[in-house]
Amino acid sequence: MTGAYRRPGRLPTTLVGALLSATLLASCVNPEIDTSATLDDMYPRINPEAGPPLPPGSKVEAPGTVPARPVITDTWEGSLRPDDREPKERVPEIFQRGRLIVGVDQSKNLLSFRDPVSGQLRGFEVQLAKEIARDIFGNPEAVDFRFIEAGDSLRGLSRGDVDMVIRSVSVTEDRLRRMEFSTPYMRTQTRLLVMDNSGIQGIDDLAGHTVCVADGSTALQKTRAMAPESSILRTRNWSDCLMSLQQQQAQAILGDDVVLAGIAAQDPYTRILPSILAWESYAVAIAPSRASKDTTGLVRQVNATMERIQEDTTWWSMFNDWFGEYLYTYGPPPLQYRDEPQAEDGDDGDTDDEQ
Repeated sequence: MTGAYRRPGRLPTTLVGALLSATLLASCVNPEIDTSATLDDMYPRINPEAGPPLPPGSKVEAPGTVPARPVITDTWEGSLRPDDREPKERVPEIFQRGRLIVGVDQSKNLLSFRDPVSGQLRGFEVQLAKEIARDIFGNPEAVDFRFIEAGDSLRGLSRGDVDMVIRSVSVTEDRLRRMEFSTPYMRTQTRLLVMDNSGIQGIDDLAGHTVCVADGSTALQKTRAMAPESSILRTRNWSDCLMSLQQQQAQAILGDDVVLAGIAAQDPYTRILPSILAWESYAVAIAPSRASKDTTGLVRQVNATMERIQEDTTWWSMFNDWFGEYLYTYGPPPLQYRDEPQAEDGDDGDTDDEQ
């Protein structure tokens, strides 16, 4: 019968003896020792915790080997306030093109992910991009989504590959030197996610354990600072962190609560710990204005959408649709605008706003 198990027949005695003799002779031979192998080459073979291979492109950082850079988030003066112009005046090039080009992730569950059934991009940040397109074109589907790898937001903006990036980009002092931001669309809490049976109750329990973070995220610097006695598994994306947690290659994931909610939604045996380790704000990232291209109109256009979705409660609907089952919210973050010089007569103020 196909697929049935059949016990192998007994080997002849003469053949068994021949095989035994060959084995004994082979064991007496002194094999050539490979002296070119480095400790890094040997480590996977001697690691007592060796198991499934690490996710592609990931690496382990030993405790305390790289100093943490501070993540400064409280020095921002704010974004540019919307003006009274129409979209075709604020963003004439985009308006004429007829579609918005937005850089997103495609693997952050609940935020921006590709639905395995429909193949369509879905999530809070995808919906936000469509709301911006709605206000420019009157059509929320007038969006061309481009996948942006972690750490490539600045490159995509500077090369002009995308008009904006909506990819859980936190507003930090370092990024403010290289990007322009909208007023925030999400206020997040940095927390820990662990398996139910991990025994980890908080940041003080991480010593000697491995913490997983997405490489290039602010969570990497926070883990270095908050868990100096922990190894750090640096992966290409947050989905790989979930896999590493399930395979016991890491014992905790440190990240923003909206990211962790998407991870927890995929595994009922995980939980987000209640302690809040830090706060951050997500905003739409836009290339700063330069001589060849003024982006102040785009910033103001995006902020007009931010105001509208707060006023008509669209923001609440979006949050409840995607995160209501997992997170509590105080509501949309307050609008944050910087003081701008008053425009003189005959001046629309854009020149003074350039960065």
